[in-house]
Amino acid sequence: MMILRHASAPGIGDPAGFELGNCATQRNLNDLGREEARSWGDALRAQGLGAATVYTSRWCRAQETAEGFRLGRVQPQAELDSFFQSRGTAQSHGLALRAFIAGLPKGEPIIMVSHQVNITELTGEFPASGEAFVLALPLATPVKLLARIRVPDE
Repeated sequence: MMILRHASAPGIGDPAGFELGNCATQRNLNDLGREEARSWGDALRAQGLGAATVYTSRWCRAQETAEGFRLGRVQPQAELDSFFQSRGTAQSHGLALRAFIAGLPKGEPIIMVSHQVNITELTGEFPASGEAFVLALPLATPVKLLARIRVPDE
């Protein structure tokens, strides 16, 4: 399974007035971030992945990253949402993400796009923007990190 931090979106957290369903109120991808998302999709297709279900947080920057892969259906999942503004929920959020991952269909390509806080809670590691972690399934405690992959070069 691969979990990726959303591509480059300048800033930290979300601006005052953030609304989940309104991208105009959120921190969004910049041109570099959109290019990073396209590069990921190109690289995955070059490795033979023609299609995959891509699960993503409901934040616009994560969804835009996932859509930029052009690998098929993008499914927003609350378990992948950022808890940056409510860090006291880190443990419960992490448990919910683990439960979601445990319930996924076996044998299918799985790609997830989330946020730094979620990935750090899950793995104990700090991902760069657009960086992917390949994790062994089923998830162990601690999570077995198989690879860290930076945004592919074009």
